[in-house]
Amino acid sequence: MADNVLVWEDDPASELGTIEVSAPDLNRPPYALLIDGLAPPARVHDKGTREFRYWAAAAALSRAVSFWGGLVPAGITWEPGSVLSVILDEGEDLNAFYDRKALNFFHGPSGDGRTVFSGESPDIVCHELGHGILDSLRPELFNTASLEVPAFHESFADISALLTALQVPQLRDSILKETGGHLDRNSNWSRLAEQLGSAIRAQAPDAVDPDCLRNAANSFTYQDPETLDASAPAAALSQEPHSFSRAFTGAFLEAFAGMVLTKSPNPTSDDLLAVSKAAGSLLVAAVQSAPVVPEWYSQVAAALIEADRQNGGTFAVPLKSALVRRGILTAQNAVAVGFLQAGSTAVAAAAPAAKVRDLPLQAIDGAAYGLGNVPLFVHVANQVRRVVALASGRGGGIVSPPNSDRAARTFVEHLIRLGRIDYDGHGIQGAYVAHPRARKTHRIERLPNGALALRRILFYCQQYG
Repeated sequence: MADNVLVWEDDPASELGTIEVSAPDLNRPPYALLIDGLAPPARVHDKGTREFRYWAAAAALSRAVSFWGGLVPAGITWEPGSVLSVILDEGEDLNAFYDRKALNFFHGPSGDGRTVFSGESPDIVCHELGHGILDSLRPELFNTASLEVPAFHESFADISALLTALQVPQLRDSILKETGGHLDRNSNWSRLAEQLGSAIRAQAPDAVDPDCLRNAANSFTYQDPETLDASAPAAALSQEPHSFSRAFTGAFLEAFAGMVLTKSPNPTSDDLLAVSKAAGSLLVAAVQSAPVVPEWYSQVAAALIEADRQNGGTFAVPLKSALVRRGILTAQNAVAVGFLQAGSTAVAAAAPAAKVRDLPLQAIDGAAYGLGNVPLFVHVANQVRRVVALASGRGGGIVSPPNSDRAARTFVEHLIRLGRIDYDGHGIQGAYVAHPRARKTHRIERLPNGALALRRILFYCQQYG
């Protein structure tokens, strides 16, 4: 029998405390993990110690890989290989990131004299692992130049934190008590990464939500991302991926709450567990089948509804209601998906897309971005649409998506405005916008044929900095 270890039930700064669990085994397919450094003895360690932080992270990681590993198709594994590395403390930074090499965590000042370790929070650990899961399912999303795709990556990562948390029996009990069974209410569960959010707030008061890093219980509705600012305070929606992600995350939480009440008007802990697995399964099916196009949110939403229809349509009402109310699908599209469409089209909509590592490269004018007369190649969101799936903007009007070329140019301009591109010596001195202190998510690389291409470096957990 495995020894017990002491871990956090939820984020360290939530109102919940610690629990004892069996020491986890991270060497399990399809998502094996290896934490950097020697594992401390598997026993109850004092909070605040390195040993405690190790087992807190290991337990959260184990829950996440067990959850997603039971839902993904056979043959799926990490994009970097069979084992993904985990680095629990890579230095000082109020952040964490996934870079196709490892899950990377850091430490930083809390604002009250203490030190925050991002790898200690189950919310952050399971968020970063969520990036790795989505990368294993649809690796072509990693480099796609389109605003909605990285925003969805962030939403999926937050959803990973939410669904993984529901695998803890004590947390399910506390959520039901706190929300009265209405899961879309503000709660310890919906408030993600309270501790890191508080530390960032001490340095940048409007960069995060007032009570956490991001709250899934929000009222954001879909807006055409091309009409939004590149970044904005946390109270507003912007193009920035972590910000724009909240529209989809809020819709998912609202749909999930409805799914729970559909299963039972008086839900139990077992009901929450069952619906978490059902919701995760639908999400896996949806992200596998949705074609990568600029209106990615709507395509995933349509694929969610179609996946549910092929599974009996149990949750059609809460899914359609939430996705339409949040503007991610028009009412007409929500009605049509899985109901009015021809059977052959509906089946195609729910079939997994062919797995590719990258979308096609397309050249855009490099001179506009400080590269001189050299074109810049980007991976464009131009897969073939199987169904019509459109969002509704303010006032209920249909949002016409941009073509893949315009979406790519808008995306590159967004990155430049926020200083997210590392030119790596390829820019014309004095012509490009460097933003030397800004975090870099992308790099311009020279391809074997001599051309320049934009490639993603990493996904990190928060837009601050």
